[in-house]
This record gives sequence, C-alpha cells and structure tokens, in this order.
Amino acid sequence: MSFKLETAEGPSSYQKLGSSLCEINVIPLVDIVLVLLLIFMLTAPMIYQGIDVHLPKTSKSLKPLEMEERMILTLTKGQTIFLNEKSVLPKDLTQNLKNIFKTREDKTLYLKADRELSYGFVAEMMDQVHQAGISKIGMVTEPHLEKTSQGP
Repeated sequence: MSFKLETAEGPSSYQKLGSSLCEINVIPLVDIVLVLLLIFMLTAPMIYQGIDVHLPKTSKSLKPLEMEERMILTLTKGQTIFLNEKSVLPKDLTQNLKNIFKTREDKTLYLKADRELSYGFVAEMMDQVHQAGISKIGMVTEPHLEKTSQGP
C-alpha cells in the first residue's frame, strides 16, 4: 500500500506505510478471558446447590465399606463350570449361587463363556443363574483389535 506524502524531499515522493501487518493484537482477547475467568470463579461457589449439614463427630473412626468380590461364572470349552476359580458341577450351580447371593448386596454375576461352546449350553447355564434369583448378568468379552495394514 502506498501513500503520497509531502515531505522535506518534495511533494512527489512516495513512502510505503504499513506494508505488512503480521501481528495480531491479543491484548483485548487476554483481557476478556481474564474477566470471564474472574466472573466464573466468583459465581461457581454460588451455583452449588447442596444442603449444608454439620455432621456429628465420633470417637472411633469407622472403616470405609469394603467392596464385595465380583462373582464370575466361567464356562470353559470342555463345559467345565467355575465360580470364581472354584469348580462347580452343573447340577449344583443353582444352589451354590443361591447360597452365595443370599447375603450379598450386589446381585450381579459376570459370565465368561468360551466362544467354542454351543449356544444351548450357555443358555442352560444362564437359565440356572436366573433360577437362583440373579437377574443382572454381565457378559465379559475381549475387545476386538483391528489389524492395521503394514504394507508389503
């Protein structure tokens, strides 16, 4: 961009002014961000909608509740049944599950079945689990990892 300016050298000399403006002025942006940060820091405690309660103190410290061990039913390729690494006969599975789950709060059973097993055998075992009164069954699977082509 050129402008005609009258200088001491004469009225017809040209000077190049502001030919390249490569810098962006970030000062206003920083100012706005700092103001927004301040506003959020001041208003965040007011957004909390809990009820303030002064809890009583005890002389004895209580242990946090222990998590129950997950119950895993494993069905192997040879139709062997394991309940948390303990071998169980198919006829005793329902009774064992009833005994274990009658005192448990978490009524979830995780099922690991070999892919070579017939659908019928797995369905029979799931029926026995249902007869034991367990309605939450988690199916354990392995993630499928896709192979990437590496070239020749």
